[in-house]
This record gives sequence, C-alpha cells and structure tokens, in this order.
Amino acid sequence: MDVTVIVTESLSKRFPRVTALDRLSVDVGPGVTGLVGANGAGKSTLIKILLGLSPASEGRAEVLGLDVATKGAAIRERVGYMPEHDCLPPDVSATEFVVHMARMSGLPPTAARERTADTLRHVGLYEERYRPIGGYSTGMKQRVKLAQALVHDPQLVFLDEPTNGLDPVGRDDMLGLIRRIHTDFGISVLVTSHLLGELERTCDHVVVIDGGKLLRSSSTTDFTQTTTTLAIEVTDTDEHPDGTRAVREALHARGVDTEDGSGLPGAGHILLLTAQGEQTYDLVRDVIADLGLGLVRMEQRRHHISEVFTDSDENRDEARKEAVGHGS
Repeated sequence: MDVTVIVTESLSKRFPRVTALDRLSVDVGPGVTGLVGANGAGKSTLIKILLGLSPASEGRAEVLGLDVATKGAAIRERVGYMPEHDCLPPDVSATEFVVHMARMSGLPPTAARERTADTLRHVGLYEERYRPIGGYSTGMKQRVKLAQALVHDPQLVFLDEPTNGLDPVGRDDMLGLIRRIHTDFGISVLVTSHLLGELERTCDHVVVIDGGKLLRSSSTTDFTQTTTTLAIEVTDTDEHPDGTRAVREALHARGVDTEDGSGLPGAGHILLLTAQGEQTYDLVRDVIADLGLGLVRMEQRRHHISEVFTDSDENRDEARKEAVGHGS
C-alpha cells in the first residue's frame, strides 16, 4: 500500500451521556474511501477530530503524517472539508464565497480568483457563478460546498454526507464528481454516508462504524459481491391497476422468482430479484415494456446499513464458533 493518509489508534470521544467513538483503530490509504454508519454512528465526530477541531478523549490520530492533537492548523491547510449542514450565506454569489474561502486558506487574491473559476467550472457551476447562493437549488448548494473544499488544492478532502437532500439524478452527479476528484486531480477523498449502496459505486475502500466502533474495513469489491439484488418499481395503469403484481406474474412465468421489498426504507411497491448478469436487466425491461407499464426505478439495491450490521454479527458469531471449535 502507498503512504497511509489517515491513521487512528484506539481513538475515543466521550460526551457526558454518550460515547461517540469507542477505541477506533483504522488505517485509510490514498484513493476514495467511504465512511459508512447510521446517523449518530460517530462519522461527523471523527471528521472534527481529524481536522483538529475537537480533541479526542483518548487515543491518537494522524492525517497526512501530522498529529491531530498538535498540528490542526497544518492539517487544515492541506485538507478540504465539506460540512454536512447548509452553512452558505444566501446574499453572496458562489464566486464571492469561494474566493473568500480560498483567501482564508492563504491563497493570494489573483490565485484565489483563478482557482475559484477553475473549481466552479469543475463542479458545473461556472455559468451560475455570479448568482446569489440563496436562489440556488439544493444540488447547486452542495456543489458550492464541494467547490470551497477543493479551491485551495488540498491533498485530501473530507465530504460529510455530500448527497444529502439530492434526488437520484443529483446524487449520481455528485457521486461522479467525487470519483473525478481523485481520478482527475489525485486528491484523496473520505466521504461519509448512511447508505452503503451509494458508496459501493464510488469508493475503493469502505469503513463501516456503528456506535463509534469499527465494524468492518475492506475493499469495495468485498462488499459488492453481496449486492446482486435488483430492486424494481413500476407505475400502475388502467389495464394493470396493480402493476407490481403483473410484473411479478410475468417474471414468474419466465422462471424468475421475486420477493416483496415494500418493507424497505422509503420504498413503495418494490420487487426484489437476484440479477444474473446483464440478461436479467434486459428481461425485466422487456417484461415491463410488454405490459405497457412505466419503470420508476431499477437499481442494484442500496443496502440499508442495518443489514451490514446483521451480516457482520452473524459472521462474528460464526468466527467465534470456529475459534471455540479449534480451541477444544
């Protein structure tokens, strides 16, 4: 592995009534790394500690070889940060705001303006750069936040829930931008999300935390091998008032079993089936077209984070049984 970008050793952060991080030890290499956890899992707390903005209760951490306890200012010069919550002034333009953030990072005025124009072009806001931010859509605001994180040409960026509030198209656009930060500019990325499926397509490596503890850290391919479940949602028509049922029956007639996915978070009438390569996608499209139904979505199912925890618990139990078996 190349040089390690982030290292934590037994890192803990305790508040009066809650432990946000619990002896977290993890190494993060270059590239795009996803930090996954349910809301409240400790993701934002970890980022604040790594930026030197909040002291750890115990343990240690380094970012780009710098100790977070003593070198916070030096870390923030080399690291970009896109916060989760909206923090943008509505009355100024994207250009004014990003130039201001570039100047705060130590760039001289001319360089700040040049870098701002380049960065806003990169995130797709160049045409809108002089409009007040208050009139921007959620997706545009997220892009402004991304631009200010990139404007001082950092070695590493922390992106906290960058797809929050975006529709599926906006989410895909943002994930594409994040991927290009590394491929086009060689900047390493730590991106947080509570959706594992979202990060599988974007990241080289995924770190999962729960209750402030490390649950799993592995390459994305280890995760994606388990995500061949396809989720399908269709519209109803006068001819087929229950479109979902019509699709289920038509697929069943062709030897494809489905199950009901309506219990999924945010799901309506959703069918789940196991994809056997590209031909499954083609079959589903043909069936839906033959029935004259509209396809609302067809996607690799986004794992709800709790499933990773369930899987992980089972694996841990198996490992424990094996260890006990060998020990006897």
